[in-house]
Amino acid sequence: MTRLSPFNSPLLLGFDHLEQILERVSKNSNDGYPPYNILQVGDERLRISIALAGFTQDELSVTLEQNQLHIRGRQQDDPDALYLHRGIAARQFHRTFLLSETIEIDSATLDNGLLNIDLIQPQPEPTVRNINIKRSSHNRTQKGNLFEASRDT
Repeated sequence: MTRLSPFNSPLLLGFDHLEQILERVSKNSNDGYPPYNILQVGDERLRISIALAGFTQDELSVTLEQNQLHIRGRQQDDPDALYLHRGIAARQFHRTFLLSETIEIDSATLDNGLLNIDLIQPQPEPTVRNINIKRSSHNRTQKGNLFEASRDT
């Protein structure tokens, strides 16, 4: 079965990577844990806030790999603890965010159970560029031959 893609248009040149990004995002299975917010905190600043109550800084890792922001957490059980009731499970998670190539990570802080990852998204400078059109010697020769051929007939 052939899958149709909106990126097959001849007017969309060089956007193959967008299709790959969309496939990656759709495969990213998130079970909703941990919950998060994405906030705009300035004209060029974003913040991802992830609720991580009970996690320590040593149990978390934040990495950036090929424009993918990976946040992983793994809580360790206390081997000496004797639970009479266990309602808070020690769990692990892996959450991924796909970032634009222009977004930079400024900082990550853990404060009162919230992991805040501050991002900078600079506004692109509008650019207009004139493209110089050169005359091709190949086209001139062909036109000349066609002109002369039509004159001879």
